[in-house]
Amino acid sequence: MEFQDLLNTTHSMHRKLAMRMITDTGLTPGQPKILNYLYTHDGSSQTEIATACYIETASLTSVLNGMEAKGLVERRRQNGNRRTYYIYLTGKGKDMCRIIDNAFQEINEKLFSDIPSGDVAVFMDVFEKIYGLLAMMLREG
Repeated sequence: MEFQDLLNTTHSMHRKLAMRMITDTGLTPGQPKILNYLYTHDGSSQTEIATACYIETASLTSVLNGMEAKGLVERRRQNGNRRTYYIYLTGKGKDMCRIIDNAFQEINEKLFSDIPSGDVAVFMDVFEKIYGLLAMMLREG
């Protein structure tokens, strides 16, 4: 299997498994990534979120609308800036982050349980380098 096929297929399977594990939360596929980002970057602007999550700003707006309707996030303006909204997790949103984190931890434990820790460390090192190279290539245009 070619790298791009393996990466795309693995991503799809991981996403389906994760969504199956959190199906009772009512989250849609794009929402866990945004919640996860906000958990460590609460109060980010929509532009910051879109950039960090590699999502088009227009797509992010509709995802955030759904999240706001579910009571997971709230938009606020800061320092008199009337043009930019900053996104904050609500208490419900923080609770949802913990549910998502638990699901991902369970997936990771199962994925790596039969792989020697040294192999996992090497894999993660190489995968982080691939991530860094892809991010650099995107920034360069």
